[in-house]
Amino acid sequence: MFKGLGQMGDMAKMMKAAQEMQSKMAEMQEDMAKMTVTGESGAGLVKATATAKGELTALDIDPSIFNGDDKEVVEDLILAAIKDAQQKAQAKAQEEMSKLTEGLGLPPGMNLPF
Repeated sequence: MFKGLGQMGDMAKMMKAAQEMQSKMAEMQEDMAKMTVTGESGAGLVKATATAKGELTALDIDPSIFNGDDKEVVEDLILAAIKDAQQKAQAKAQEEMSKLTEGLGLPPGMNLPF
């Protein structure tokens, strides 16, 4: 169909590839909203669960750490668990993105702006 059009045929291929990429990106975004990671601190006394997109979805605190004198320690453990979950979420998101870009023939380590 595009054989005699030269570069127009290449443009059609590029447009189709871009549409496929857009579709795969939308699918990946939906999948990442369903994937979860769990960060923890205090040897598992505080656990924070987040989606691969970084949205905090759950917080589990062992009741043994509740002591009025240790308020600051508990707050630090909660923050540490949340940060751990966020870091794991970011790593999972990068892992999923690299799976997607791998099929595009991009050089390894090339990060797209999203």
